[in-house]
Amino acid sequence: MSTIPRFLPRLRPLPPPRTATTSFLLTTMSSRNLTTTSPSQACKSTSSSPTSSSSTIPKTSIPIFRTLPSLRHWRRTQRDLHRTIGLVPTMGALHSGHLSLIRQAASETSAVVVSIYVNPAQFGVNEDLASYPKTWDSDCALLRDLDRELAEDGGNLGSVAAVFAPTDRTMYPSGFPGQEVDAKGSFVTITPAGEKLEGVQRPTFFRGVATVCMKLFNIVTPEKVYFGQKDVQQTVVIRKMVKDFCMDTEVRVGPTVRESDGLAMSSRNVYLGTRRRARATVLSSALKIAEARYKSGARSRGDIMGPAESYVQSIQEAEEAKPPSQRVRFEIGYLSLADPETLEELETVEEGRGAVLSGAFKMLEVEEAGEGEDRGLSGGPAVRLIDNIILEAVEEK
Repeated sequence: MSTIPRFLPRLRPLPPPRTATTSFLLTTMSSRNLTTTSPSQACKSTSSSPTSSSSTIPKTSIPIFRTLPSLRHWRRTQRDLHRTIGLVPTMGALHSGHLSLIRQAASETSAVVVSIYVNPAQFGVNEDLASYPKTWDSDCALLRDLDRELAEDGGNLGSVAAVFAPTDRTMYPSGFPGQEVDAKGSFVTITPAGEKLEGVQRPTFFRGVATVCMKLFNIVTPEKVYFGQKDVQQTVVIRKMVKDFCMDTEVRVGPTVRESDGLAMSSRNVYLGTRRRARATVLSSALKIAEARYKSGARSRGDIMGPAESYVQSIQEAEEAKPPSQRVRFEIGYLSLADPETLEELETVEEGRGAVLSGAFKMLEVEEAGEGEDRGLSGGPAVRLIDNIILEAVEEK
């Protein structure tokens, strides 16, 4: 009888102690940045060329690799030293959620590779690629500080050992095929998992995710890869890809990291501004309402999701009653109650099965901003928020 999997670390023997040189080698890269600005332009490094492999995170010895030969040569040296590799794929704009994944990887593998690449294939034709947050300098600082923290801790198996920050030409050697649905090129498509939920409204998104992850896994050849639970559909797609293509890596999933008011951490949150940020918890609150219904014994879709949907409707109506200078408008992408393995919508949560609660809302642009009002990064464009809660399987008495 299937249940939602738990991910328990399987620790390996400790590597040799770090030397004074390696103790400051920890780097963690982010989740959004290198499409229009290369790392060599944005980060103070020892390299003046984007294709050089000699740059490092400032004030550390952590190498930044931008080419396949340099990264693969380094990878061979790690294999010769019998070091296990953990990969944390990101697009930059690091936050505490990314750092938690890096810490998890450092506790379970000898050497953590953080990739930083804003993958254009994950964006639709009219999506926010150009305005995606680019925070290389602050990412470097976060990784430097995390490196020192991990070195001082002493209880970790490994550390962040390298950053892979490729260019578009490196990742798409035949040229980027384009973001259109009917674009021609070499893609990895995982169906039907990639066609549901996010895939309905963003038909090229998971094609882009699976394609870039396949490339990264082939390049880095990690023993383990790390993703956050916030992107639950992504974890389902990646697990299926690894299984179906017989890939020799283990997918590890870390818990969603939240702000104090429950909002799931995301690099896109910087777009919200003060007014929309205060209302952005509507999604996490709706999911908590549905979760409470499940925990109280509800098992049908209507009994679980009905109160959550009513809550969201009441918030929308309250906002619409406000003047444009005060209100926050948002659209409901979906509220879902789905099977934990297939993401098929459920009418009833079966005994011993569990489910995934998830949702996506779009916070629309502020209509009328007050003088000096913080509208968010880049003037506060529309922001897509996603979140989820795992409903643990329950054996009925």
